[in-house]
Amino acid sequence: MGAVNVRSSRVVILGGGPGGYEAALVGAHLGAEVTVVERSGVGGAAVLTDCVPSKALISTADYMSDFETAAHLGVHLQDHEGDEVTDAVADLPEVNRRVLDLAGAQSADITARLGEVGVRVVAGEGRLVAPTTVRVTGGSDGGESADAEPAAGAGDGSGGRDIEADVVLVATGASPRVMDTAVPDGERILTWQQIYDLRELPERLVVVGSGVTGAELAQAYLGLGSEVVLVSSRDRVLPGEDPEAAAVIEDVFRKRGMEVLSRSRMAAVRRTGDGVVVELEDGREVTGSHALLAVGSVPQTRGIGLEEVGVELAPSGHVAVDKVSRTSVRGVYAAGDCTGVLPLASVAAMQGRIAMSHALGDAVAPLNLGVVSANIFTDPEIATVGISQRDVDEEKVDAEVLMLPLSRNPRAKMLGITDGFVKLFAQKGSGAVVGGVVVAPRASELVFPVTLAVQHRLNVDQVASTFTVYPSLSGSVAEAARRLHPIHE
Repeated sequence: MGAVNVRSSRVVILGGGPGGYEAALVGAHLGAEVTVVERSGVGGAAVLTDCVPSKALISTADYMSDFETAAHLGVHLQDHEGDEVTDAVADLPEVNRRVLDLAGAQSADITARLGEVGVRVVAGEGRLVAPTTVRVTGGSDGGESADAEPAAGAGDGSGGRDIEADVVLVATGASPRVMDTAVPDGERILTWQQIYDLRELPERLVVVGSGVTGAELAQAYLGLGSEVVLVSSRDRVLPGEDPEAAAVIEDVFRKRGMEVLSRSRMAAVRRTGDGVVVELEDGREVTGSHALLAVGSVPQTRGIGLEEVGVELAPSGHVAVDKVSRTSVRGVYAAGDCTGVLPLASVAAMQGRIAMSHALGDAVAPLNLGVVSANIFTDPEIATVGISQRDVDEEKVDAEVLMLPLSRNPRAKMLGITDGFVKLFAQKGSGAVVGGVVVAPRASELVFPVTLAVQHRLNVDQVASTFTVYPSLSGSVAEAARRLHPIHE
């Protein structure tokens, strides 16, 4: 089915993050009149304060770790007098400026693309006053693109202006969870959105929370030169991930000098003048120069009129949606972290595209979470797709499992890679690849052939018989598939 001409359709999107701007591009392509209402800047938190800047910061730390690897490969840095240089030093204000400049440039690129296809961007706060009416108040606070229109009536006592819509997409995202006993001050006690204002590298950073955000940023600051303590309430770091992968990361953390406090739940965080104290529930106290709070996020769904117009919210505050992103109210869709489906920018973008295609009558397939690839940007990275080890252990899926350490891969040896593996899950009988885990530098790139196999139901023989470059890390994917070749008795 080709694109439908729906030029009479008016679409209003609340939020300019991945779910919002990807939906806007689809809507414009299908011929709708599209307006994006964004209060902080096109790209949303993902581009401006979360995914893009954090991964840029992590990339800087990874680059510094390359100096250590180089020494193991026989490469030593010397100054002009021939003395060996033993330490690389991070200038954190300079690093943060680059990170924020990069985020700003990405936001500007997205804004330009929206403008090219005729999407109107309005700076301000959007609120549903009816299922087909969005009221916009406020205006640009400096974070919005210069190309964005301020909300008409903002600041003049008129209460803003109403924009009528045939379709509304809510893509308002989520914000860091804040606890009454650990209130960020933006100076010593920080959320992951506040770290780019730091003027100096934390001498001793206490990271509270060992999920994805906590683990990534703990390792980033360790790589930049901070002393890091990671406070984990669970038995191991990254408790929701593949256990063998998490074990590799925790081992790497400890080998590189991070202090990992397992089974240690935070009770409170308080300032002590030039430092912080993290109080644990068992009475212990952990001191540091700074504390980074990574204890989850909350959806930004309150106070924007959703409940008033009948949109169903879960007890957690997330918008309830089906597999084509419809809410409980006709014509109102939702996408991204505000839905709680899966907190990934790629999933938010897919939800937004699906929502807009469905709303405007184009052909669309429902969201399929079984083929989502995800990545944790530690060093090494953890990339996953399809079923998990837990699914196999709990006998939800009847699958063979093969794990191949990267230390046996010739390319890994050349690159000085000692930690990591490739793991494949193959359905018993058919041999179809139904999942995989890659733990390696740039695993986010290496997982793609596994994702292709899962998406297109390739069997292990098809993967194994595909040429790989020798030597290459991807050779381990083919080797794992060869070892899963079914033996017929």
